[in-house]
Parts: sequence; structure tokens; C-alpha cells
Amino acid sequence: MRCAALLLLGLSVAGSAAFAVERLTGEQMRQLVEGNTATGRYSSGETFSEFHHADGRVSGYNRDRSMPNRDACWITTDDAICYYYGPIETRQTYCFTIERSGTLYVPRSVSSGDIIGAFTVRPGDPEKHADKVPAWYCDGLISQRKGRARLAGR
Repeated sequence: MRCAALLLLGLSVAGSAAFAVERLTGEQMRQLVEGNTATGRYSSGETFSEFHHADGRVSGYNRDRSMPNRDACWITTDDAICYYYGPIETRQTYCFTIERSGTLYVPRSVSSGDIIGAFTVRPGDPEKHADKVPAWYCDGLISQRKGRARLAGR
């Protein structure tokens, strides 16, 4: 029994090298998602698929396939990626750090440090999210978010 436990421990330690985790910088996050689609699942089981436009818009859906994003925006800071959803009066802001393990990405909430799900990235907009709703502009939406006088640039 003791040998089996030691063998399992050894395998888990040896196998962990194959699952090394790298924390991405803000610039690496921008390069990862800009012009690409992040598709994944939240810890709650809800799904998302979002195409990241170079101009800061986020097409696709977040949690509810039947409710496409109509005013979602994204931006990176030195060490996080932030998303903004909803009209200015009720705007919700979510910022994450991202860790990479192979081709799987794990976002952590900046405010709590909790893992909130996992996602993969596909090149371009394979689901044609950008074609499903009219375009919007993010410049004013992001700069007017509550609680922030200054934004980090992308």
C-alpha cells in the first residue's frame, strides 16, 4: 500500500512538469486574443465565445447564446485583461489575469484571485460573431466607466 502511494505521488510530481503554468503579461494577453475568438466555460458551467476586435469591441456571447454582445469592450493593462459589458449607467467591469498551460488558458479574477473558468483560443472569427449584430464604438464606453479616472493603454 505504501509503495502504491509513493508511486502515485511520484507520477503526479513527474507529470506536473508537463502541465507547467505560465502567467501572461498584458501584452501577451493582447497578442493572444486580438483578432481571435476565446471560447470556454465558467466554473458555474455557463459558456462564452467572444471574438476580440482590434478596436476593442467584443462580439459573441457571454453566458447566454441567445443574448449577443451589443456593447462589450476589452482592453489590457500591464498584467490583466478587462472586459466591460452593458450601458454606461449599469456597466459591469471584470478584470482577469491569465495563466497558460499548453493550449488551455485559465483566467483568475483580479479582485478575488479565484479561477473563474477555462478557455481555448481559435484564430479569427470562425463563428462569424461580428456578422450577427451592428458594430458599436468602445472609446467612449471604456473611458466613462465608473471608478476609474485613467486607463492603461493597449
